[in-house]
Amino acid sequence: MHRVPVLKIGDLLLVSIQVDMEDQTALALQQDLSDRIVQSGCHGVIIDITAMDIVDSFVGRMLSTIAAIARVLDAETVVVGMRPAVAITLVELGLSLNGIRTALNVERGMELLARSRQDDADHVRGSDSDTAWMLALGPDPDHPTATAS
Repeated sequence: MHRVPVLKIGDLLLVSIQVDMEDQTALALQQDLSDRIVQSGCHGVIIDITAMDIVDSFVGRMLSTIAAIARVLDAETVVVGMRPAVAITLVELGLSLNGIRTALNVERGMELLARSRQDDADHVRGSDSDTAWMLALGPDPDHPTATAS
């Protein structure tokens, strides 16, 4: 059984699939990637499929599953390097790869994830939801403050 390496680059994890994805290889990749996300605290995963000539329904489902696992662990997934023939095959198979963003290459995938993290940071800074919650409910959410009459 082959293992797919999971490399840490800054605050991202890079997975470059260079082998045929058999069942055991895919399951090992899911486990290895999950462990590395938790261990590293990374919030972005790039899966490079440039070397893959063919993507069947199994590989499509595997990519969707990996993205779902990463999302639960607070990491966004971007698949890069998809060839036109692979994109056509996925569409013909009816696989939409929900939850997976795509980019043409690793560099664009990294830019996409950086932009996404920046947008998230801007959103958090722009909304002071804790303050709004406290103003609406008072200091104790179980006992809202009454208005004086």
